[in-house]
Amino acid sequence: MAGHGSPTLTVDGSGLRVAIIASSWHDTVMDGLVDGAQRALEQAGVIDVDLVRVPGSFELPVACARLAPSYDALVALGVVIRGGTPHFDYVCSAATDGITRVAVTTGVPIGFGLLTCDDDAQALDRAGLPGSREDKGHEAATAAVATANTLRELAPQGRRQTT
Repeated sequence: MAGHGSPTLTVDGSGLRVAIIASSWHDTVMDGLVDGAQRALEQAGVIDVDLVRVPGSFELPVACARLAPSYDALVALGVVIRGGTPHFDYVCSAATDGITRVAVTTGVPIGFGLLTCDDDAQALDRAGLPGSREDKGHEAATAAVATANTLRELAPQGRRQTT
């Protein structure tokens, strides 16, 4: 979900079990993202929340894969800031592809809170800190809960369940 044009979602996460998987690089940005995700889950009424830290964004997919069977939704948070080498492209691509693969393979929704920024200022502006224009941790957690709710309404073959 992007800032301009993003939907306003009001979600009820009562009864959901959610894990936040967060990288450890860029403490200030990551603290803001984690705080935003935790705030969103609290506002949604999710009380069963676990926080798991991994070294960096590259490690997010493997942690998501391990945790997915035990949770109703996951929130993957990280930040990669462009440098002078292709490292940025490799890490962003691997993390994005891996997280997507886990979500599709397991059927467990994963809120995508991986910031891919050109510089520190862009990351700080999206981290949900005082003065930030966006709160991507909050958005990712809200999206995960909203998607979990949608999936609960669907039958395994994609048909709505009737009562």
